[in-house]
Amino acid sequence: MQIGVFCVLTFSYWEHKTWFSGIDFTIVGSGLVGLSCALRLRERYPKSKILVLERGVLPNGASTKNAGFACFGSVSEVLSDLQTHSEEEVIELVKQRYDGIQKLRKLLGDDALGYEQHMGHEVFLEKDEALREKCLQQVSYLNQLLGVVFQKPPFEITPNRFAFQGVYSKYISHTLEGQIDTGGMMAALIQNCFRANIRILIGIEVKACEDHGQSATVACEGFTFETKKACIANNGFASSLLPEIKVQPARAQVLVTEPIPDLPIQGTFHLDEGYYYFRNIDNRILLGGGRNLDFKAEETTKMDTTPIIQDALDQLLRDVILPKQPVNVAQRWSGIMGVGTQKKPIVKTLSQNVFCGVRLGGMGVALGSLVGNKLGELPE
Repeated sequence: MQIGVFCVLTFSYWEHKTWFSGIDFTIVGSGLVGLSCALRLRERYPKSKILVLERGVLPNGASTKNAGFACFGSVSEVLSDLQTHSEEEVIELVKQRYDGIQKLRKLLGDDALGYEQHMGHEVFLEKDEALREKCLQQVSYLNQLLGVVFQKPPFEITPNRFAFQGVYSKYISHTLEGQIDTGGMMAALIQNCFRANIRILIGIEVKACEDHGQSATVACEGFTFETKKACIANNGFASSLLPEIKVQPARAQVLVTEPIPDLPIQGTFHLDEGYYYFRNIDNRILLGGGRNLDFKAEETTKMDTTPIIQDALDQLLRDVILPKQPVNVAQRWSGIMGVGTQKKPIVKTLSQNVFCGVRLGGMGVALGSLVGNKLGELPE
């Protein structure tokens, strides 16, 4: 990894001494993975100097921009995974997701997470008859396959009790899935880091990281500094620092409605093999997805929204989810995931002093704390 030439910022003696000298561990990325890594390093090295760098004002990838699903994989998603992974690999993937959520709940507590378990439901549009029949036929098989993870059959068939329109009369529901408040999650993690004397600096974009054998050099916009060890935890943005690691950015677009009086909908929902998803939050509907409408355009780190996808989300909201009432959209945004040909996250030692934990495959909420903890185990 080569370090480029940047305009130079001048720090005072005090600034350099306090923030950029004597650093034991530098973590790039202040999302769920990065902060979990920092906390694990603090457990292992109580007297170390730990610095977390964040390019945005808030975690600028997906940690505070996702839908807040505490999910482990719908029937159609698991069946899709079985096309490219062995049964053993799929069981391990689902187990990692489940273990990750339990670890996160234990670390922060359900109150801080805003955790609620209203089940996760796979909903099938009437036109998707072939997919529906395929999934229904495989429920018993997947219950047997994944029962070892959950200690009970996770899937059951339930009625369309929320009166969605243009869908099959039954859902396939995952009885153990839930939902969280990802803003509350990140706020709690940041507070834990502050209490652990872990320093977080925002608005600093890392351009390169180079291992020199005894230490690593971190090159930022305008300055460089030395650190004993560097951990890369920027997931969807990883290819900018680690071109040798195959992580493809994948933009996910989302909207949330204005409050809806007496909203009866509770739970998390998937449509169209998981490419669309929605949930209730604060008497609103949060709806996202549509990446399959234009895969190539969504392979980007630009945090914009596009008419083709937002129009599709609006139509789904109007025609399927809330067909009998007017509803206004309050906000629209996007987040950047890190995906690849395999669903397994990449947690590895890149060199003597540089490590990474990336490619969470759209399961960052479920996997983030687990991947961060494993990343924090690597530096010696």
